[in-house]
Amino acid sequence: MVGDGDSCPYNSAFVCRPAARSKVKPKRKDLDITSHTDSDPIRTPYTNTIPPEDEPRYPGDRETERRIKSIIRWNAMAMVVNANSKHDGLGGHISSFASSATLYEVGYNHFFRGGEGDRPADLIYFQGHATPGNYARAFLEGRLTEQHLRNFRQELSPGGGLSSYPHPYLMPEFWQFPTVSMGLGPIMSLYQARFIRYMQARGLLKKENEPKIWSFVGDGESDEPETLGAATLASREKLDNLVWVVNCNLQRLDGPVRGNGKIIQELEGSFRGAGWNVIKVIWGSNWDPLFAKDETGLLLKRMEECVDGDFQKYSVEPGSYIRRHFFGKYPELLSLVAHLSDDELRKLTRGGHDPQKVYAAFKAAVEHKGAPTVILAKTIKGYGLGEAGEGRNISHGQKKMNEKELREFRARFDIPISDEEIAEYPFYRPSPDSHVIKYLQDRRKKLGGYVPKREVKAAPLQIPPISTFAYALKGTGKTRVGSTTKGFAETIKSLMRDKTVGRHVVPIIPDEARTFGMDTMFSEFGIYSSKGQLYEPVDREAIAYYKEAKDGQILEEGITEAGAISSFVAAGTAYANHGVNMIPFYIFYSMFGFQRVGDQIWLAGDSRCKGFLLGATYGRTTLNGEGLQHEDGHTLLMASTVPNIFAYDPAFDFETAVIIHDGLKRMYEKGEEIFYYITLYNEDYQMPAMPEVEGIEEGILKGLYKFKAGEKGKYKAQIFGSGSIIRQALRAQEILAEKYNVSADVWSATNYKSLRNDALKCDRWNMLHPTETPKQSYVESLLQKEKGPFIAVSDSLKLVPEQIRPWVPGHFTVLGTDGFGRSETRPNLRRFFEIDAECTVIATLWALAKEGAIEKKVVAQAIKDLGVNPDKVFPEILSA
Repeated sequence: MVGDGDSCPYNSAFVCRPAARSKVKPKRKDLDITSHTDSDPIRTPYTNTIPPEDEPRYPGDRETERRIKSIIRWNAMAMVVNANSKHDGLGGHISSFASSATLYEVGYNHFFRGGEGDRPADLIYFQGHATPGNYARAFLEGRLTEQHLRNFRQELSPGGGLSSYPHPYLMPEFWQFPTVSMGLGPIMSLYQARFIRYMQARGLLKKENEPKIWSFVGDGESDEPETLGAATLASREKLDNLVWVVNCNLQRLDGPVRGNGKIIQELEGSFRGAGWNVIKVIWGSNWDPLFAKDETGLLLKRMEECVDGDFQKYSVEPGSYIRRHFFGKYPELLSLVAHLSDDELRKLTRGGHDPQKVYAAFKAAVEHKGAPTVILAKTIKGYGLGEAGEGRNISHGQKKMNEKELREFRARFDIPISDEEIAEYPFYRPSPDSHVIKYLQDRRKKLGGYVPKREVKAAPLQIPPISTFAYALKGTGKTRVGSTTKGFAETIKSLMRDKTVGRHVVPIIPDEARTFGMDTMFSEFGIYSSKGQLYEPVDREAIAYYKEAKDGQILEEGITEAGAISSFVAAGTAYANHGVNMIPFYIFYSMFGFQRVGDQIWLAGDSRCKGFLLGATYGRTTLNGEGLQHEDGHTLLMASTVPNIFAYDPAFDFETAVIIHDGLKRMYEKGEEIFYYITLYNEDYQMPAMPEVEGIEEGILKGLYKFKAGEKGKYKAQIFGSGSIIRQALRAQEILAEKYNVSADVWSATNYKSLRNDALKCDRWNMLHPTETPKQSYVESLLQKEKGPFIAVSDSLKLVPEQIRPWVPGHFTVLGTDGFGRSETRPNLRRFFEIDAECTVIATLWALAKEGAIEKKVVAQAIKDLGVNPDKVFPEILSA
């Protein structure tokens, strides 16, 4: 059951149709051939969906395409084995591509459209572990050199290397989509297909010649919640531009996916239940005559009886074993295959290795209307590896082959490499003038060019002046209060109303708009719905009613952070994938929106995504009452780990406006491939107008500036405040001046990550240029003349300000919110975590005492006077 579909000796014209299964009458009264699927309304029999008489004629040159595929198989294998023979432990995967080569090659030769000409390119989410096959094909196409292949997983080698998996950050002209973190490729492809429809509805993309979105998925990958969790969205939105191809090789890393069941049947039920069009490609063409001859229905019954563990076993055993254990259960089946030799039994093909069956499925998928399509293709993991790993539990980790195994592989796929050469794992590429290469190039030319290919074509946007954000810049005045969340809502509305860039703004909200005060946007801008609004909303009489529209601008995603961040990435990469700059603003409950989908945010960085992530209701004490699961004091630190993210913690509306305006100019005028994380707080207080101080914008953007100098005093101190906690720093400033004769300057610390990165760059340069004049970082130059100890206070973990400790020129005390949150009032929470004004005063006095400026008894008295219990409960911090 491991035959090569390209060498099929049969050409029959019948396979058992699902609709016809009940018509088969058993000749033996003692047999019950009723399939378990007869009583299952969402699963069909374990056979191909498309019968052979309905299959279209294969349009290509099968022999030439088989030759191309064989050469690609060899080069993919040689690339991985070559790398690991010279550098043990480099890794790589042979078996995944070996099982899916036919799936990819039928796509490359007949379906995957490139982006040359007027028609947009298809967007293809290649399975990450099959990457060697993509490189091997690009080598035949002349896009990659032999040196590239020899430097597989050696990206720093002279001449350039190849990344392990699809990584646009590392290969920005080749890869488009990172897919190797299991489950993320599928959900990203789904929301990409929906985002194309959103752009079409808003007049930003043409509806004509709509590209197909292809996602290649592993059957084991289906266990990841992200893979199937959003499947109903695709059918609800009628995303017939989406095709998933599930490579059902029945194996995951350690063993069978469903050894005691059938993964194909399980997935069919899941997808059909979710409203998808399902096409099963289980058996190759050389099974067709057997189905045609079987008048008893026993062949299908036997297939239904076997579990995937059985089929895996058959793939590694000889034909005699298959005859005895599969067909031998029923004498009628033994008679059915009596004319076939053991070798012919072993060559009975699985559908995913048969180009005819795969082509029929792909053609049906791209022509289907009204629903997304999933193709469930049965294959063998490690196909072609023979004893080195075909169908075996070790297949996934197979990285090396001995000389005997290489000779067998060479013979099986007819690669013209001599015995003397084979131990060097040579690559093979026919002459550019050969029929094989000409055919390959001609097919790609007719389909619009090479894939994958990432090409940035988007024109820069003209960003409006910062005065557009007048609400934020002017402040609230003394009679009103507001939160930074509300200030952001006004800022994004101002941007959306701009006639130049407004239509490019994509607000993304996971069912929290009312929490963030953004529900007023519903009636003005509309919520995107492919169906429009088929009902009258209950709040229709209100000014800000819940308005859905086919051309709505807001993506109100519902309670799905994973889906919302997928829309963010689709929008943030539109400049490369669709040639249109889109500006996503994804605002979320900071705790859930970031830490729930941290892997997808890392993927956004890899994707060179642009846009703004807004962590609303941030602050372990600012979000009072909600408690341990909600109160966030650490995602700012998590954001700091993403290399191309700017992580800001603004205290005032004008700071948020400056940061957003700078981001817009950097990303959409200058074309920088970066993105932003900005914290937002829900605490109301008076927002000052932007001070008219030289260099304030630079300070906000670089991460630190002096917001309010202290009054004259005997002692001097510096307090860094961030976010809403800057108000505690300002109140501490007043107490220190009034009661302790301390003049404390209050600084707004907006971005510790940027301060640290700048300092690290300077340190590195100085280390590597020891004889030259040392460079000085921004934070060092800013603080070098400041006097007194330095105190940092924020609503985040202490590790956030600790990032700059090496470059602070004096005693540095950090206050923060380490530990789990609690349900309490803000004052009580801030006292509990010791970040309120009184605790900030005590920390400042203690720092002065340690420097010898004041006596320790002053600190002790202050603790009493300020009502701080020195023996109170402190958030639990574990230590060894």
